[in-house]
Amino acid sequence: MNEFRRSTATDRLLSGACRALAALSGATHASRSAPVTGGDPAEPVDPAQRRLSAALMRVNHVGEICAQALYEGQAVATTDPVLARQFREAAREEGDHLAWTRERLRELDARPSLLNPLWYGGALLLGLVAGRAGDRVSLGFMAETERQVEAHLAGHLERLPASDLRSRAIVVAMKDDEVRHGHNAVRLGGAELPAPVRAAMRASAKFMTTTAHYL
Repeated sequence: MNEFRRSTATDRLLSGACRALAALSGATHASRSAPVTGGDPAEPVDPAQRRLSAALMRVNHVGEICAQALYEGQAVATTDPVLARQFREAAREEGDHLAWTRERLRELDARPSLLNPLWYGGALLLGLVAGRAGDRVSLGFMAETERQVEAHLAGHLERLPASDLRSRAIVVAMKDDEVRHGHNAVRLGGAELPAPVRAAMRASAKFMTTTAHYL
């Protein structure tokens, strides 16, 4: 706790900038190995299926870029060092997702979204705003975000080609982590957000995922 208090605004700014650069440059390394399947590891052969897998995994990669920024903003905004550590720990686990989806894009000969810096900046701002609204609201924002991401990943499992076992294994592992993060946020006291806020979050996510599918 004392270390948290002693860190200066400049220290936190520089640390945050380093984490942003790592996320956007692809330098984030996973602490866990990427999920594997017990089935045939062969890649989808049909070009249309490969394009679909690539588009969906690009959207998932954007989601992980945003997760890094959201948790960064929330960790910076809170004055509670214990809660700040919770956000950082969640960000580290989401960093695994970031590395997994980035590597999967490489395997599919696809690129990340061209708009990743924009997505990161917007999500960072949202995290700061949520954090400034108070810890219960910030945790509620985290819980609702994870619920919406869980539903989004479930939809991707329905859309991914059945032959793309590698992408499907990654999405399943991501979904399990998101459920746990959401439950933790509620356990820590996250408040239920008003319906208009939840609807606005869904609309923003829809815009982002639709754009990232192509760009």
